[in-house]
Amino acid sequence: MSKELIPHEILESKILLIRGHKVMLDRDLAQLYGVEAKRLNEQVKRNRKRFPPDFMLQLTKEEGANVLRSQNATLKKGRGVHLKYLPYAFTENGVAMLSSVLNSERAIEVNIQIMRTFTKLRELLATHAGLRRKLAEMEKKYDYQFKVVFDAIKSLIADPPPVKKIGFTARS
Repeated sequence: MSKELIPHEILESKILLIRGHKVMLDRDLAQLYGVEAKRLNEQVKRNRKRFPPDFMLQLTKEEGANVLRSQNATLKKGRGVHLKYLPYAFTENGVAMLSSVLNSERAIEVNIQIMRTFTKLRELLATHAGLRRKLAEMEKKYDYQFKVVFDAIKSLIADPPPVKKIGFTARS
């Protein structure tokens, strides 16, 4: 296997969840590719047909501010995030398409690593979903097998029924 250009931990940290999509920001991708974000976005604009909405989305002001605020822990209290432009976020397909518009050797190598990282994350999520499903099946089986025990415990824990008073009560 070839030597990694960028540690996979760094790549994983650059993948964000926005609007239900795993994405990477234009500025992070530009940094990884060794180009300016402005140049990356120029190439995207020149090749706009290659980036349909499911490949790339532009963040709103609120999303951009939240993402930049969470990524930049050095902001001083009371100072907001000032965006020069609204960032673009690229889905896995959008990142793959970037390799066709950025034709440098580094861009190709970095893209290969990013694709492997997306694949690894997808496999991890599938594994977790499988574990969750098995656990739910075990809980159903467990509940069924021990229903009698659970019912007995519930009856012991329940409040006792009200006790009728015994004896004579004189009326005045």
